[in-house]
Amino acid sequence: MRIFDPHIHMTSRTTDDYEAMHAAGVRAVVEPSFWLGQPRTSPASFRDYFDSLLGWEPFRAAQYGISHHCTIALNPKEANDPRCAPVLDELPRYLVKDNVVAVGEIGYDSMTPAEDTALAAQLQLAADHGLPALVHTPHRDKFAGLRRTLDVVRESALPAERVLVDHLNETTVKEAKDSGCWLGFSVYPDTKMDEERMVAILRAYGPEQVLVNSAADWGKSDPLKTRKVADLMLAEGFGEDDVDRVLWRNPVAFYGLSGRLNLDVTGTEPTHEGNSILRGVPKDPHEPDPASGAPARVPATEA
Repeated sequence: MRIFDPHIHMTSRTTDDYEAMHAAGVRAVVEPSFWLGQPRTSPASFRDYFDSLLGWEPFRAAQYGISHHCTIALNPKEANDPRCAPVLDELPRYLVKDNVVAVGEIGYDSMTPAEDTALAAQLQLAADHGLPALVHTPHRDKFAGLRRTLDVVRESALPAERVLVDHLNETTVKEAKDSGCWLGFSVYPDTKMDEERMVAILRAYGPEQVLVNSAADWGKSDPLKTRKVADLMLAEGFGEDDVDRVLWRNPVAFYGLSGRLNLDVTGTEPTHEGNSILRGVPKDPHEPDPASGAPARVPATEA
């Protein structure tokens, strides 16, 4: 089984997660830029973060056989902070990078005028750079947020078929589907969708233009939720082709709209800008301890 997680925040995850994801069949991820939990106080901190999404995280992912791409944006929550507003002027330099496959996450958090401005501006940037857009629907008052989102999309230069509306649920799926946008569902413990609800939606609305993600981040989340959805789909009578469509071909088709998606995982240099994910080197049992000068301890099998 091959799996593409189209929305996961690996900056918040460990190398153990990468290892477990690969074992579960995950071979590609897209990491949207998002709010890190701690408020950022200047555009400079965004620049460092964006650089890590373009360099360090693809390096980490490649160590575990996973292709890593990202989306770049000023996220809705921080669009309300005047200290962060200049980030909008910084985005064009990042949106031309090869590893950037969409503008995102953009959309609404509290549905403020500042969020209106940031959403409209970034949809225009997506259109200007030939990129699709990943749109975050708010966690509160979700149906009103979806309608407001779709109104802004319709007024923009970006066609609906180049927009992925994420964090959908039972109350928003029909209107989002009718809009012509791609449909994103986050399967996340306690606060979003679960596997059973996701499979019920797939049964009711079909697998066309549906993307399922884990949205795993620094909260209580699970980077293996995509695999759990796939397993439940099979257990509930969906065929392998449907599973492959939802968990692989649909993400490939959407992010492929960027013209930049490269799913080949090639070998990397030992370090990224001089840094490695390794901490120390396994000791040769035949070498003396450099700290104490004690003689080597020969394994019992060789004594």
